[in-house]
Amino acid sequence: MIDPDTQAGWVAEADAEDDAEDMPLSLRLSIADTLTLGNATCGFMAVYFTTTGILIPHLTGSNESGMARNSAATAVILMLLAAIFDLCDGLVARKLRSSPMGAELDNLSDLISFGLAPAYFVLVYGMVADDAQQKVSAVAAIVVLLAVVLRLARFSCVTMKDGMFQGMPSPFGALTVVSIILLELPFIPTLLAIIGTAWLMVSRVEYPKPRGVLAVAMLGWIVSAMGMLAAWAFDAPGGQVLLQTGCALQIVMAATIPLFATARRVNTFRDNRRENREARAAQLP
Repeated sequence: MIDPDTQAGWVAEADAEDDAEDMPLSLRLSIADTLTLGNATCGFMAVYFTTTGILIPHLTGSNESGMARNSAATAVILMLLAAIFDLCDGLVARKLRSSPMGAELDNLSDLISFGLAPAYFVLVYGMVADDAQQKVSAVAAIVVLLAVVLRLARFSCVTMKDGMFQGMPSPFGALTVVSIILLELPFIPTLLAIIGTAWLMVSRVEYPKPRGVLAVAMLGWIVSAMGMLAAWAFDAPGGQVLLQTGCALQIVMAATIPLFATARRVNTFRDNRRENREARAAQLP
């Protein structure tokens, strides 16, 4: 049918609307996907602030320590914000409809925010710190990046029991890595702690998924960490102490969660052995 005024086909316009409605679900972005893209954006901007505020002033001979401190705090806050997006997109995806490409978007965004950004932070640390060795730090940065790549790839392939992760989650690992650097320990302990964190990400240690009360607690911890970083960045009274306290707590949590998980597995193994012995004893005449 033709419109006499415009000579345009009415049916073609209707078909175009039908095609838009029939667009494959895989090409539509859900609310959860939008949050995931926010995660990726924060990771990229963390790399940007690490470059422009820390690396470039160091290479050009600038001695503005305040600018470097503010940029480092901004980069880490952006990683924390990426962790909030990563936490929320999963919650939203479970409550609302998510697109089929949501899982792929999540892995790619996590690779940027919790793989590339912290690895780059380690690399720049090796270039600007007085006692650091640049080449060794570059190797440590590669180890962090590859650990996150392997962690995310295994997550897509391995099915775990409900409510558990295998290996330290990449957001938690990324925040632990930057906490180790911000704590300003000597180079060798810093290097060993970073490599240990990378190992935990590819290990078989089980970590609980952030759901319910644990998700609220994690969100509260992230917001508190942002406050500590802001106090440090603006050189508030006690800001340095707050930062060191927050970094130390992050590292302690990273070290103790595997201990609790290992103790739980050992107790489960002992209980199973005891039950098997009791069952065999009951079968004896």
